[in-house]
Parts: sequence; C-alpha cells; structure tokens
Amino acid sequence: MIHPDTQLKFISPLKGYGVVATRFIPKGTITWIFDPLDQVFTPDEIKRLPPVFKEKLQTYSYQDSDGNFILCWDHSRFINHSFHSNCISTAYNFELAIRDIHPGEELTDDYGYLNVTEPFECLPEPGTNRTMVMPDDLLNHYREWDEKLKDAFKNFNEVPQPFLDLINPEFKDKVLEVAAGRMEMDSILNCYYSGKKEVFAL
Repeated sequence: MIHPDTQLKFISPLKGYGVVATRFIPKGTITWIFDPLDQVFTPDEIKRLPPVFKEKLQTYSYQDSDGNFILCWDHSRFINHSFHSNCISTAYNFELAIRDIHPGEELTDDYGYLNVTEPFECLPEPGTNRTMVMPDDLLNHYREWDEKLKDAFKNFNEVPQPFLDLINPEFKDKVLEVAAGRMEMDSILNCYYSGKKEVFAL
C-alpha cells in the first residue's frame, strides 16, 4: 500500500506514469508497505501463465527474498526508478523516505534493490556513473543503502506514520527498537534473492 498523500500522475512520454506526493512526506516516513491485497506469485505459477500476463508481471512486479513476485494492487506499482531514489526498501517489508519529499515531487525507487531478473537500461542521471540496473545490485550497493536507511530511521518516531499499525507483527517490535536506537537495523541485504531468476520466458 502506497502512502495516502500520493497520487498517480503522467510524468513524461519517456517515463509514462509515476507516483507523486500531494503533501509533504518527511524523511523517516513509511512510504509503502506490503499488505494482504498485494498479490504473490510463485515462479511456478508464473510459468503457467499466458505470455500477456507474464509481460505485465515483468513490468509491474518485484521479486522478494523468497523468489516470489509481488504485484502491488494500488498505484505503488507505478513508482519509477532513480539512481538517487528518495525511498528505499527495508528488511521489514516496507519502504522508508530517506529524505524529505515535497508536494509534487515524484516518489522513486532504485530498482537495484528489487531483484530484477535481467539488466535494466536506465535514463541517464547526473551524479552517477550507473547506467544499468543489474540483478546483483543488492550485493554491490547494500552498504550505501543501509547507511541511508539507518539515518532515516533516526526520524521514524518523530514523524507521522499512517502505516504504523500495518507493520507485520513479526517485525514490529524490532522496528520500534531500531527506531529508538536500542537495536541494530537488519541490512537491506536480507531482501536479496539468490536463486535462479530467469522465469519470464514469454
């Protein structure tokens, strides 16, 4: 589920649609959280789908650490990529804003932490020499993403959290301890899927 202070908006002919903030979303806010309406597809289920549905899943889903593909039910599936993303996935099945997001600003993810199944060519961005998202980006960039998440967690208890009650009970106590500075944050590396990733033969 995407943060309530967002909307779907056409960004550009190259990007298509994206998700933008309708109100100020401060650093440390949960911007997206997995919920029971999100659809989970195993690799075997995907293999049995007709090509037209495989193509949609390839475009709009992400792969979790168990190798399943998650298709978000709301407009969170339209979040665009940026190498300078303002949201980052955590090991707790939600994403955090790692800096303030202002009204009209697009919410973005670095697809490198979404377990892409094949290299993904990206639009050029200033300030980075990365031009492709790679299936092993989590292995190469997790330390950088961890540091940004740890910094964002310092604000967690100081900002409105509309999704606080939706945190998976398995993680909630740990999340609150991390936010309070009493426990070490679990690395985003826990999101990495190390198994076979070629399941989208159309």
